[in-house]
Amino acid sequence: MIGERLARLALSQLGEPGDLRLTGLVAELGADLVHARILAGHNPQGLRDEMATRLEGIDPARDLDRAARQGIRWLVPGDAEWPAGLSDLDSSEPLQGMGRAPLGLWVRGPLRLDALPPPVAVVGSRSATTYGTGVASELGAGLARAGCTVVSGAAYGIDQAAHRGALAGAGPTVAVLACGVDRAYPRAHQALLDHLAQQGAVVSELAPGCAPTRPRFLARNRLIAAMSRGTVVVEAAVRSGALNTASWTARLNRPLMGVPGPVTSAPSEGVHELIRSGAATLVTRVDDVLELTGAMGEHLSEPLRAPTTSRDRLTASQRRVLEAVPLARPAPSDSIARTAGLGLVPVRSALEGLSRRGLVEQLPTGWRLAETADEG
Repeated sequence: MIGERLARLALSQLGEPGDLRLTGLVAELGADLVHARILAGHNPQGLRDEMATRLEGIDPARDLDRAARQGIRWLVPGDAEWPAGLSDLDSSEPLQGMGRAPLGLWVRGPLRLDALPPPVAVVGSRSATTYGTGVASELGAGLARAGCTVVSGAAYGIDQAAHRGALAGAGPTVAVLACGVDRAYPRAHQALLDHLAQQGAVVSELAPGCAPTRPRFLARNRLIAAMSRGTVVVEAAVRSGALNTASWTARLNRPLMGVPGPVTSAPSEGVHELIRSGAATLVTRVDDVLELTGAMGEHLSEPLRAPTTSRDRLTASQRRVLEAVPLARPAPSDSIARTAGLGLVPVRSALEGLSRRGLVEQLPTGWRLAETADEG
């Protein structure tokens, strides 16, 4: 028996992320006992047969020490830094044969996961459009300036734009990877990930050195959703991996938000379907996201309204009179009264009030609209 922490580390390297059999056994028996039984030759639920090729050479104490020398730490449930939101995965419905909270997390970077300002995920297509990356960058920067943490997957397109937007907004950002935290994937994002490791945090449930695979990306998506208060999908085609993150968000009963794109844009078809079906709430600005992800009563967003003009402050009779005043050729008060269908006395009073507001002007031959009237 090697203890729960090291046993979880060893089992995380024996199995694949999100393996329901392995995580289920650990939840039932504890990692230390499951690890000891597999090493002793037991084959619970066929796990040993599948893990046989990985058994040799795993030394969790050595791996933990090696990671520490690289500035990488290993977190397990019960640690002070363990993100509380991950526990919700244990009670959520599995997706594509994956689920439950990870056995542990590898973290590279100074940002503590238990001290994150409110985390919000921003995800979307790798093949993003200029529109999509611009929106993601603005959202990332706006969320950062509002005191939130931007969580994403450091992929091309929307993920990269969200991270860079958060950095431009001088706020924290977390990258959740489908490979070891010591690897850059994609390789072109080496500088970005190194910067995040110095200023924020890079997170993975895969051990240092592990390579990404398609199932690992799908397993990674559940962590992005669970670590965040809500998820914003900026662009996603109908088969986009970002929709997998959206599904996890819905399973966790977290706010799911979608940014609409042009109706003719294929990269936005998946987002549009989320909105059309009612699975996602349409958002177009940072205030919308803050209202949905903040605590009750916080960040209440006012409905968008056009700026109040001088015409908006007029009474009903003043509006009738103003509509009756000609644009070019001046008209006498009695003519305006007939057109407005009002008495001469109230019309004269209204004209004087409109004149004080700069909406009409009086000439020797009558009244006409002032040059600034159309602007109001």
